[in-house]
Amino acid sequence: MSWLVLAGGATVQAQENSSKLSVEKIMRDPTWIGTSPSNVFWSEDGRKIYFNWNPDANRRDSLYSVSANGTNLQKVSAQERRALPGTWNARYNRAKTQKVYEKNGDLYLLDVKSEKTQQITNTVERENSPSFSHDEKKVAFVKDGNLYLWTIANGQLAQLTDFKKGNKPAEEGKNPQRDWLKEQQLALLQIVRDREADSKAAQKQQKADSPSRPKEIYIGDKSVDNIVLSPDERYISYRMVTRPKNAKVAIVPDFVTSTGYTEDINTRTKVGDAQATFESFVYDIRRDTTYALQAGSIEGINDQPAYLRDRDTKASTAKEPATKTAKPETRAVTMFGPVWSDNGKHAVMVARAADNKDRWILKLDPASGKLSTLDRQRDEAWINGPGIGYGTGDIGFMPDNEHVWFQSEESGYSHLYAVNLSNGSKKALTSGKFEVSGPQISRDKKNWYFTANKVHPGEKHFYRMPINGGEMTQLTSGTGAHEVTLSPDEKKLAIRYSYSNKPWELFVQDNKKGAKPRQVTQSLTDEFKSYNWREPEVISFKASDGEDVYARLYRPEKTVANGPAVIFVHGAGYLQNAHKWWSSYFREYMFHNFLADNGYTVLDIDYRGSAGYGRDVRTGIYQFMGGKDLSDHVDGAKLLVDKYNVDPKRIGIYGGSYGGFITLMAMFTEPDVFAAGAALRSVTDWAHYNHGYTSNILNVPQLDSLAYAKSSPIYYAEGLKGALLICHGMVDTNVHFQDVVRLTQRLIELGKDNWELAVYPVEDHGFTEPASWTDEYKRIYKLFEENLKK
Repeated sequence: MSWLVLAGGATVQAQENSSKLSVEKIMRDPTWIGTSPSNVFWSEDGRKIYFNWNPDANRRDSLYSVSANGTNLQKVSAQERRALPGTWNARYNRAKTQKVYEKNGDLYLLDVKSEKTQQITNTVERENSPSFSHDEKKVAFVKDGNLYLWTIANGQLAQLTDFKKGNKPAEEGKNPQRDWLKEQQLALLQIVRDREADSKAAQKQQKADSPSRPKEIYIGDKSVDNIVLSPDERYISYRMVTRPKNAKVAIVPDFVTSTGYTEDINTRTKVGDAQATFESFVYDIRRDTTYALQAGSIEGINDQPAYLRDRDTKASTAKEPATKTAKPETRAVTMFGPVWSDNGKHAVMVARAADNKDRWILKLDPASGKLSTLDRQRDEAWINGPGIGYGTGDIGFMPDNEHVWFQSEESGYSHLYAVNLSNGSKKALTSGKFEVSGPQISRDKKNWYFTANKVHPGEKHFYRMPINGGEMTQLTSGTGAHEVTLSPDEKKLAIRYSYSNKPWELFVQDNKKGAKPRQVTQSLTDEFKSYNWREPEVISFKASDGEDVYARLYRPEKTVANGPAVIFVHGAGYLQNAHKWWSSYFREYMFHNFLADNGYTVLDIDYRGSAGYGRDVRTGIYQFMGGKDLSDHVDGAKLLVDKYNVDPKRIGIYGGSYGGFITLMAMFTEPDVFAAGAALRSVTDWAHYNHGYTSNILNVPQLDSLAYAKSSPIYYAEGLKGALLICHGMVDTNVHFQDVVRLTQRLIELGKDNWELAVYPVEDHGFTEPASWTDEYKRIYKLFEENLKK
C-alpha cells in the first residue's frame, strides 16, 4: 500500500509502444491541437461576424471578423475592437433600432442605423442591468443597489428607489411629563402658539416646494436584487435576500503561495446548512407604499414532498409511539421576475420551491400583489431540465400578448408550451422523445427558432417552426452539433459546428433548408491532423431494468479474445458525453485513442442522471447515487464481455468528480466486476458537498439520512479488493481535499492494501497545469497496464 505520493515526483514511464500518441503529447497545453473559434456575435448591421480565435497559438485569443458571406477573414484591430458596442448586459428596443449596453461598468446607448454611440454614465461605480422603458424614451438601470431612470431626450436622471441599509431611526417615544409641559406653554403664552403655528406652516411649505423623492425603504442587514420597473412606471418589484448568520463556510488551505505562508480560501457551506431566504415585494409609487407578494395562496404550496410523507408514515407504523405530525407549513419559495408583456398589460412571475419539488408560472396583479397559478410543474425528484433551470428559465409572451410561453418536462422531455392568461388553457407547441433548448421568436413574430436533438440523442440541429406549433424545419444538416447565432436580419446563420473527431469550426450559411454551409476557420494544427483520430461508435444497449443506455465505444484495430477494457465515467452527473460532437472531455477522448492503440476496448457511458435523454433518465439517481448510475456501468461491463471479446477479469474504470465518485462506488461495491479503478477529484461523502447540487438529488442529510448513507462511498470502503488509484488537487474548492483525506483515514483503519493516493499541491477541481495532467494520466495508464494486462 502507498497512501501518499506527491505529484511531480518520480513516476514510472508509460510503456513504450508503436503508437504515434503518448500521454506526454496528449496532455500538453491544448494549443498544440489548435484553438476553436468561440464567443460568436454579429455586427449590428449584419455585415460581419466577430469571434475569438487563436490560430497562431499565442498566449491569449484575439478578436477576428469575417464578412457575412464567409470571406475577408482577418484579425480585428485594437481601434476597431475598442469601438465595438458591448454585448454584456445588452438590451434592444422593440424595433431593434436602439441598443443599450454596459461596457467597463458604464452604460451606453447605440443608434443601430447611424452606428452613433452616446455614453450615458461615466462614474467610478458600476451601473448595470440597463433596459428601455416601455415607451422607449428612457433607460432604467441599477446603481449601488437602487433603480434609476435616464431620459434619452434631455439626459435627466431620476432616482426611483431609496433602499437603505440598517433600520429606520426610531421616533422619540411619548413622554407624559414633557407633553404636559408643552401643552401648558401653548395654553398660557400666545407667542408660543404663534411660533408653533409659523413653524408648522413653514414645514408644510417646504414639503410642498421640495422635489418628489422616492420612498425610503430600510432593509436592515438584507440585500436587494431583481429590481424591475413596470411598463407604466407605477410599480417597482424587488426581492430582499437574507443571508444566514450561522452558516459555516468550509476552509481550503492553499500551501503553495507567493508569501511562503499557508493561506486560507473561504469556499462554501455544506449541504443542509442554513441557506439564503428570499422575499419578493412591490413598491407602488403612486400610493407610496410597499407590500410583500404572498406565496400562501399558490396552488399546492403546502404539499409536502413524498419522501417526508413516507418517512412520517413509517414512523407512525413503527413500534415506538410516533410523534404527532405538525400541520404542514407554507413551503419556502424563491420568486423570479416579473416578466412583462410587450403591450405592458400583463406580468408573470416564476416561483420555485426551496425543496426543489415544484415550479410555478404565476400571473401577477401588481396593484394588489395577487398571484394566480397559470402552470404548476411538480416532480417528486427535483425540477430541472433544458430551458427550466433555477431562475425564470426560458419564458416570455407570445405575439398576441395573451399567452405565455415556457418550457416544461411535463411530458417527460423538455418542450415548449403556451398557456392562456385568461382561462389557463395550455398547449404543447413541441412534443416527442427529444429535448428543445434555446427557443427564440423570429423578428416578424411568425416563427420559432430553437435547437433540438430530434434526429438522435447525440445530435443537435437548428430548427424553424410556426409560432403556434406545427412542422419543425431542420435548417442544419451535418451529423454532430450546431451552435447557431442568427444574423440581425435573420437571413444568415453563423454556425459553430463539430463532429466527434473534429473540434469546433465556424461556418456561415443562408437561413434556408438545404443550404450549403461555408467553412470560415481552419483551426487544427498539422501535428494534430497527422494522427488518424477515431470516430467512436455511438451505441446503445439495454440496462438491466430495460432502459436504453447510450455510450461511445473505442475499439483497437486488432481485436483479441479476452482483451482488456476500460470504462470511462464522465463528470457532473447531468452532462452528456456519448454524443456525435467534439467532447469537452477532449483530453480523455485522446487518451481513449491512446488506450485503443495499446489494445484496450474503451466504453464511455451516458449513465442514469445524464443530460439529453429526458426527465426519467435525468432523475434516475434520485435518493440513490451509486444505484442505477452504477448498475448502468455494470451492465456496460457485461456488454463488453458478451459482445466485444473482453475478459471479465480485465476491466478497469476511471473518471473525475462525479466520475471519480462512481469509480469509488464501483471498486467498493462491485469488486468482482472491476479489477482496477482511478478515482479523480472524487466526492467520497455527499454530506460534505454543496447544497445547490446535492439537495436536489438526495434532499438534506438531517431529513433523508438514508439517502446519504446509501450514496456515499466512504460507507462502503471495506469492500475494496482491486487496485485503486486516487488523485486529488489540494486546493480543490469544489470537492474539497478533506473528502479524500477522510477516505484515506478510513482505508488505513480498514487495513486495506493495493491503493494509492496522489496529491496535486497547486491544482483546483479542474486541473490547469500540463505537468499535473501528464503525471495524473501516466499514473492511470500504469495502473491499467499493471492490473489489466497480467
